[in-house]
Amino acid sequence: MQFRELTRDEFNYFKNNFNYNSMYQSVPYGEVMKTQGFEPLYLGLIDNNNILGATLVLIEKKGKVGYGYVPRGFLIDYNNFELLSIFTAEIKKYLSKLNIISIKLCPPITRTITDIKYNVTSHNNYYDNIIYNLKQLGYKHLGYNNYFEALKPRFEAILDINIPYYILFNNISKEFRTKIRSAEDKGIKIYKGNIDNIDDLYKQIKAKYPRNYEFFKDTYIFFDKENSVELFYAKLDTREHLNRMQAKYIEQETKCKYLSTKVSSRNKYNERNVRLKMEADKELNRLHRALVKATKYLQESPNGIIMATAIVIKGKDDIFVLTDGYDKKYKDFNPKHLLVWKMIEQYSKAGFKKITLGAISNPNLENNEYEGLNYFRLNFNALSYEYAGDFELICNDKLNFIYNNMNIKKILKI
Repeated sequence: MQFRELTRDEFNYFKNNFNYNSMYQSVPYGEVMKTQGFEPLYLGLIDNNNILGATLVLIEKKGKVGYGYVPRGFLIDYNNFELLSIFTAEIKKYLSKLNIISIKLCPPITRTITDIKYNVTSHNNYYDNIIYNLKQLGYKHLGYNNYFEALKPRFEAILDINIPYYILFNNISKEFRTKIRSAEDKGIKIYKGNIDNIDDLYKQIKAKYPRNYEFFKDTYIFFDKENSVELFYAKLDTREHLNRMQAKYIEQETKCKYLSTKVSSRNKYNERNVRLKMEADKELNRLHRALVKATKYLQESPNGIIMATAIVIKGKDDIFVLTDGYDKKYKDFNPKHLLVWKMIEQYSKAGFKKITLGAISNPNLENNEYEGLNYFRLNFNALSYEYAGDFELICNDKLNFIYNNMNIKKILKI
């Protein structure tokens, strides 16, 4: 067997034929992170010209030493202890020679899968054995985080879309179906964007996402070379919105006039008519305010308003929503509800099997500060996938000892 650096073509070939696909274990992602200050290494274990396991390692240099990060773990069969043992020994040896102290990885080892009502729909029967084997090989488990403290999210909302799109829509919560219809009724339309829309995306997500503008721009550029990135946005057609508000206002105004005649007739149903008239007048006032806003929207933005955006990475048969956002000023328009649904609909029709809607926090927590995020992503009838979390593997014991002791000395001086 041989452990060596792979060419990009070799890595791509193995990745594309491996049974697990991740945007984080890919050449485009390695190139993106290179612009973020990391050195990408594509490594593999080879036997008789067959690659048995591979990984992208992102190296962060700190002086003469460095640390490695393996986003979403090795491309390897974690159930094969013998293979994992050899791969671990070889990658330690290889990285140690490069003065890499340790690597952190977040392998896609599923622990449980739960539905929106917290019912466990699937449990990995091999989970405990895999974790035991990793620890036996020197991997230190860094714990079960509940939020987003780890290298990559420990919980993700994933939806099976390998069924007819109309069934997918019916499986969405009633509240969300209403919001989706409402967004369309207000004149919001979904468009496929391009690199020019990265500006719109970043404005909406920069407050919540740790990466900078260049990360998203480079993500589009490098993944676009493989035709595996798409950007979508929800845009309000301000002219159509105004026309719809005018039509609704006129319809409600007609209703109010009709009820006025019923009230003045003073029949035995007069008390009920008065109540209906008051409710109708209240709705008319609401529509009047909406009409005033709609007029202002058209005056200020005759070409429309981009209210929500999302950037996705396409795999072999799955879709990964890297991030999505919306302008909070237009929350009542429900633009992101419509945007996410239209992406689900499109990719279902195109024959994709799964869509990862994004990270969530531990859904079983009480007083969860990210409950709103969980609620939004899971209400599309997505399942919550729980992973093992982060692990650390020391590659160079000598450097690790020296580095830790240097840190202790610095602390003592302080």
